[in-house]
Amino acid sequence: MMFILWAPWRFKYIENVNNKDECIFCTKPKEEPSVNNLVLYKSKHSFIILNLFPYNTGHLMVAPYKHTSKVYDLTQEEWIDIINLLNLSVRIVEDVYKPQAFNIGLNIGRVAGAGIEEHLHIHIVPRWAGDTNFMPVISNTKVIPESLEDTYNKLKKRLEEII
Repeated sequence: MMFILWAPWRFKYIENVNNKDECIFCTKPKEEPSVNNLVLYKSKHSFIILNLFPYNTGHLMVAPYKHTSKVYDLTQEEWIDIINLLNLSVRIVEDVYKPQAFNIGLNIGRVAGAGIEEHLHIHIVPRWAGDTNFMPVISNTKVIPESLEDTYNKLKKRLEEII
């Protein structure tokens, strides 16, 4: 038997994210990495950014600079760069937060859950036993135990130590 856990509060995010005139995955990497834009690191073809609406503490995204929604629009060199940043992201989150598991993936298209469907990005979501609870269902509230600023600073410090 399959149980379904409804998360209707996420639909407000999905509805509103595309109402903006600009793509955050195009504008944010034009700036220098900082806690203000949540960009952690930039490489030749892609970058690491914290999710402004995290599912868990340490929720990162890796995105190419190329504005595309099609996986086949990226070159082999771009994909290699993205995978290198994916590996780096997992490593720094493991080092800092010691998660027990990860959800890593692409949501391609609105019906697949993409909040920003016109620009590919990979989600890296650390997971711990018991990290889901009744709060979102009962009170429409997700508990994130750390501020984005603190998360950024911890991950940035670890990133600088290993690069």
